[in-house]
Parts: sequence; structure tokens; C-alpha cells
Amino acid sequence: MPPADVDDTWSDSDEELDADLETAVQLGIPDGPLLSPADLSDPTVSRLGGHPTFLSPPPPPLAHAKCPNCSQPMELLAQVWCPMEQSPNDRALFIWGCAHSSCQRKQGSVRAWRELRFNKKYAEKLEKKLARRKEKEARQAKATADAAAKKAQPKGNPFALVGNSAPNPFGLGSQIFGNSDPQLEPEPEPEQSSSKTESTGADDASDGSGSESEGGEDEADALAAAVQVTSLEDSPWTAAPAYSPLYLSTVSEYLPPPPKVKVPVGAAVDVDDDKGAKDKDGGSWALEGYENSMDVDHAFERFSKRVSYEGEQCLRYELGGTPLPFSSDKVFDKLFPVPPSPPLPVTKPDFMVTPPRKRSYAPESLPPCPHCKARRVFECQLMPNLINVLKSSQDGNAQGKKQTDEERRAEVLKALKGQNATGRGMEWGTCMIFSCEKDCAATSPGAGTTWREEYVLVQWDE
Repeated sequence: MPPADVDDTWSDSDEELDADLETAVQLGIPDGPLLSPADLSDPTVSRLGGHPTFLSPPPPPLAHAKCPNCSQPMELLAQVWCPMEQSPNDRALFIWGCAHSSCQRKQGSVRAWRELRFNKKYAEKLEKKLARRKEKEARQAKATADAAAKKAQPKGNPFALVGNSAPNPFGLGSQIFGNSDPQLEPEPEPEQSSSKTESTGADDASDGSGSESEGGEDEADALAAAVQVTSLEDSPWTAAPAYSPLYLSTVSEYLPPPPKVKVPVGAAVDVDDDKGAKDKDGGSWALEGYENSMDVDHAFERFSKRVSYEGEQCLRYELGGTPLPFSSDKVFDKLFPVPPSPPLPVTKPDFMVTPPRKRSYAPESLPPCPHCKARRVFECQLMPNLINVLKSSQDGNAQGKKQTDEERRAEVLKALKGQNATGRGMEWGTCMIFSCEKDCAATSPGAGTTWREEYVLVQWDE
């Protein structure tokens, strides 16, 4: 029997050893009816449906949630508590949608607003953190400059007699040339500077730990202040239409590992699989490619495949990430434009074989923020399952018997195919929200609440 090939160790059982790949996307999952009065009045509790809970009084005008097509108030689809880490503002995102059949496929039937409230405690914490970072960067720059200056100093002549001659076994050389023993000369102490740096770092660490404890108190104070919100009593918001409220929980998205393929040594493989795992740079889907084909809707195929990994998802959140397009339509062409074709050769252009062109996400196609002129970045998108979840909660199914996996998959499939539309109901495939990258607010800190309407792109069921 010939000896076994030591390199050929792959088998089908190897796939079971690979864990799922975690992406940078947070999935919003419905988590039961929201019935607690304390949670209903807490803006830090994310939710699906229900009435909005605002950060500060007075409440905004009802026109924020009015459909520009039918002039009727819209239902709240989702409220997301989503403060930015480097922003001194408390932040909540509100997404409203109109369910009138005459308003479907019209601009403005889905609107998104963000409310900002200046958080003085957290702003002070950010200032201290920024000051420590600048001090650390200054120390590092000084250490780099000192090292460069030391390296630039002229080196001693190896043929010079000073400090370079071998010790005289008779002890006469040092007396004749007036040199002292090289072993007795004081040596530079680079360890002293490094130890000083280390001690400084220890001081910074202790300072950081103290600031963390103080930051914990600040966050607790901010959370307590966030709960003190305006009451909607005697407000037109109480008369606005609303779905039954549901908790919105977030989980990380996991994708199964790509299948292993045996190929000959030296062969090149181009696998067009899902790219969403976290890498060392923390990015995902930044260079995702889409085939430019008229025969197959690759965008819808990828969308359906991605959603099938977690059919309960109602929202996808990835601030600064890449949206997941629903289909190949005008919105898709805007966000993922066709790249220019390569130039044809001068000789025999008809015989040139051109590889299929792939589309890449182009956020520069979005209009900038009208307030600060900063660019807009993708923040989140609503998924088709949200339509079924809100409809079920309105029908009372959310508080009754829980759907089985088969029933849930059937509902999601109907939503993807657009078969759940009735005389009154939403017909979109996905709603993408793009927010101001700088999270711009009122010019003067502490000026109160700031409201900004964000940019929404909707892909409808075909």
C-alpha cells in the first residue's frame, strides 16, 4: 500500500470544528410585549411600535411624525437608544412609517428623526479623556524626537586612542596618555528614562482607574436624568395611532464559516462568499462586491441568504457600516454604482476577455448633512420581518401563542415576496437610515434638546 499523503488531511468532519464568524452588525430582535410603565417612560429602553418616549420636555411637534402624502400622523416603527461613544449628547433615533396603501412607494412615507440632549457629566468625562490622550501623545512624540536626536549624533572614531585602547597589563598606558580606565567611566543610563516613562504610565493608569470610577458615577447620574422625561399626558402624541409596543433586544450577527474546498496546489480560487467577520481593522463589508448581471438579482439572493441566518431580525445596526440592499433597483444603483469598464486595447478589441465588473458601496453618493455639511454614514435599516411583528402585535398574537419556527419562516417568506400587503399595510423591503457623521447638535452646549431629521432610502417590494 502506498504511503498516505501527509498534506491531505482535510475531511468533512473538519467543518464541525469551525465556529461561526461574528460580524460587526447588531441585530434587533423582538423580545416580548412592553408592558412595564417604568420601561414605557424610559427613553433608554429600545422598542418596536408603541408611543415614543422623548429625552427632554417639551415634546416635539406632531408634524415630525406626519406623512407628507396624506397629512396623517404615522405609527412609530422603532425607537432606538443609540448614543455615540465620542459624543457628549444623549441620543435616541425615532423611525415612523405610514401604512396607508395610497402612500406606499411614495417619498416621505418613512421618516427618521434623532433627538439629542447635552450630557454635561459625560462631556466632562470626555474632556478629561481627551486631555490624557493628548498628554500621552506628547510624551510619545518627545520620546521619538529624543531617540532620533540621539541616533543622529556623530559616532566616535573607532581608531581614536581615547577610550578605545586596550588596557595596558603594566598599568602604564593610562599614566602616559592621561586616559582613565574605560571601565571606570560613567555610562549613560537609558534605563532611567524608560523607568520614568513606566512610572508615568503607572500614574496614568491610576489616574485612569480613578476617572473610570468617577465616570461610572457620571453614567449613573446621566441614566437617572434620562429617566426623568416629559409626560405625554395632555399631549397630541397620546391620540396618535400606534402599534402594540415590544421590547427590542440586540444580538450579534453570526455567519456560518465558508465551506472548505479542495483545490490543486497553486490554483487560484475566487469564492464570492459573505464577508462580515470582524477583522483587525474592525471593518466589514466595506469592499463587498456585487455582480453586474441582468439575468439574476444577486442583491436579492444575497439579502435572502443573509436574512435566513436569523429570520427574527427586525433591524440591522452598524454605524458607519455598509447597508444590505434588498434588490437591484434605483436605490441599489445609487449606493452601489457600476464601475467604469476597463479601456479596450487598440488592437483586436473584440477578442478581449473582460472579467465581470463588481459594484462597491459608494457613500459619497449620499447628500451631506444640511446643517453642518458633514457626510452621512449608514446607521441602521429595517427588515421585512418588522412588518409581520408589528401586525401580529396589533392583532394580539404577540401576547398570545408564540409562533413556531415553521410559521415564522412562512411569514418571513411572504414578506420577502411581498405577499402580505393588504388594503392597509407597509410594502417596503427594507428602509435604510443614514445619519450625520458628526452627530451635529445645537451650537451652544447645554442649549437643550436638538432635533435632526435623517436621510432615509426605501427599497420597495417588486
